[in-house]
Amino acid sequence: MFIIEDKGDAIAIMCASLLFLGTWPAVLTLLERRGRLPQHTYLDYSITNLFAAVFIALTFGQLGEAKHNMPNFFTQLSQDNWPSVLFAMAGGVVLSIGNLSTQYALAYVGLSLTEVISSSMVVVIGTTVNYFLDKRINRAGILFTGVACFLAAVILGSSVHASNALDNEQKLSGSTNNYKLGKTGGTETRKQVKGKVPISDAPRDLEDGASADYATKAEAGTADYLIELEERRSIKVFGSSTYIGLGIVFFSGICFSLFSPAFNLATNDQWHTLKDGVPHLVVYTAFFYFSISCFIIGIGLNILFLYRPMAGVPKSSFKAYLNDWEGRQWALLAGFLCGFGNGFQFMGGQAAGYAAADAVQALPLVSTFWGILLFGEYRKSSKKTYTLLAFMLVMFIAAVATLMASSGHRSTK
Repeated sequence: MFIIEDKGDAIAIMCASLLFLGTWPAVLTLLERRGRLPQHTYLDYSITNLFAAVFIALTFGQLGEAKHNMPNFFTQLSQDNWPSVLFAMAGGVVLSIGNLSTQYALAYVGLSLTEVISSSMVVVIGTTVNYFLDKRINRAGILFTGVACFLAAVILGSSVHASNALDNEQKLSGSTNNYKLGKTGGTETRKQVKGKVPISDAPRDLEDGASADYATKAEAGTADYLIELEERRSIKVFGSSTYIGLGIVFFSGICFSLFSPAFNLATNDQWHTLKDGVPHLVVYTAFFYFSISCFIIGIGLNILFLYRPMAGVPKSSFKAYLNDWEGRQWALLAGFLCGFGNGFQFMGGQAAGYAAADAVQALPLVSTFWGILLFGEYRKSSKKTYTLLAFMLVMFIAAVATLMASSGHRSTK
């Protein structure tokens, strides 16, 4: 069994987790903006997310000799450790619901702000809980300085979104475009864009997995770009209240705040729920059960959403999902990235403390990079928006540095 014991190795694997966890939301955003239904995307994502956990369990958790009080993966499957298993699965449930909510939040308020608010809530709430669960192995003065930086980042993130939304309103109000959106019973009525008829006006056969697209593309950051983006995407957000998006983001943030403490309880049994002599769950076994519950919730809810969709998303069917191959490889990639990202976070947290491992929640640093590079977020925005964005990123850099510096060492003896 592979066990991380060195503090430097723990920090290195947490940095890899930061990269993976900051990238997979960008992949989901890319697919949604290309018109792929979120239900289809999440079903694909759930498959490879579980596969990543199985791979980690069968390699890191099984290969090599077991250590004292740390049985290999297959050995633990037959032990009487169900209280810890239930904690792990509870963590998977709240993470799955949080990830599902994030799909819709990304459409309403954008990649950068969604990750800023949800990640900051994880650090403010989850890190505080983990600090006490871990018996204060992290240096409190440094740790909570990092928590304060994350709290400042969420305030700045909200200001960035408000400023950017105002910028977009001004762009649209000054546009000579004759585009209009009307809503009737959750359906959208689309008009021509400067005489160009979007392909989405043609009949769209979901059974064939067709996706909407445009024959032309406007310059990123312009009013025409915002309008064309609205036509292509699968979740329509024009005319929707910003508070709806922010409400979804805060709900997902609460869910994300609970999964790491639940996993901490599963692997360290701070509440003494296991019988005497039963070893604690090793991180790989706990992650396996954690991911099974993620998979069950993700698959179940998204099959339901195929027939009873949310947020004005078109209805679909399981047959339509099976036939929808466009973008499937990206959805499968997102599942791998999230699965390995979560696994690496837990491996680092078991070594250096889960409070320090919450430094990976600085993933908005990565997500903002992808948002600007791939999606033109904040393109042609005001100086005020750029200034707030710069301060937000500085706070995240400070938070990562302080949380990593607070890393402790958990004894494996």
